[in-house]
Amino acid sequence: MIHPTQVAEMLNSLPTLTSTASPGPVPTVIQYQVLGEAGHRTLWVTFALMVLSSGLFALLSWNVPIQKRIYHVITTLITIVAALSYFAMASGHAASYNCVTIWDHHTHVPDTSHEVCRQVYWGRYVDWSITTPLLLLDLCLLAGMDGAHTLMAIIADVIMVLSGLFAAFGTEGTAQRWGWYGIGCVSYLFVIWHLAIHGTQMVSTKGASVSRLFNGLAIFTLLLWTAYPIIWAVADGARKTSVDTEIIIYSVLDILAKPVFGLWLLLSHRALAETNIDLGGWWSQGIGSEGRIRIGEEE
Repeated sequence: MIHPTQVAEMLNSLPTLTSTASPGPVPTVIQYQVLGEAGHRTLWVTFALMVLSSGLFALLSWNVPIQKRIYHVITTLITIVAALSYFAMASGHAASYNCVTIWDHHTHVPDTSHEVCRQVYWGRYVDWSITTPLLLLDLCLLAGMDGAHTLMAIIADVIMVLSGLFAAFGTEGTAQRWGWYGIGCVSYLFVIWHLAIHGTQMVSTKGASVSRLFNGLAIFTLLLWTAYPIIWAVADGARKTSVDTEIIIYSVLDILAKPVFGLWLLLSHRALAETNIDLGGWWSQGIGSEGRIRIGEEE
């Protein structure tokens, strides 16, 4: 038989339970929007197409005199930079996350919030900040635009691309994201003004064939470029589409705006002698060779 004092000693030896512990913080729910298998395959396919296009453009310049290779050089550089960008994105680099807090409003209970972290490929903006000025340079040279308007169009284009990058990492619920988006759209209007209005006036002096080529390429390019901010507003801006859908649409636009544009330009340039540009001896011989007599050169 157990003595009552032994029972009391056993109870005293048990750990004391207290009710003073406060509840821990409610864990934050984080929703990630990242690329899937379809987006990953699209990045690799686009990379391969950019590499093949670069090889094709280099091949097209093989038998072209160096004095007439300006379009070939610029267009090849465009697809090379794009290939590097897509390789970086496909191999898992050139991407980061932008997390925003989303508030969920309820009727009978307090409001709750959760975070949405979307994958943002900043490598795409690095690509655009280099390739779109080169595309503009192609068109400005084709139209015969002066250096002042060419430089202003290129600067406006760079501001447009960088504004998109800043907006992609902007904070939700403030004027920051859509403010940068608005700055980018205004910059794009300046690009249109310099290219569509001034470029059209300048190219009219180079003949009907060159005018048709420039107008076709310019309209084609501006229509494609108009689609980019629309996709951005739906994807990165409002986050209404998946990352895979965003990647696929941007890839299609990039293929049309770079390899297709380049092939159109180079094949048409070969058939139109009026599109040749005289950059003087600097382009083929260097500055130190200006004025030097070169045997065999046409008089």
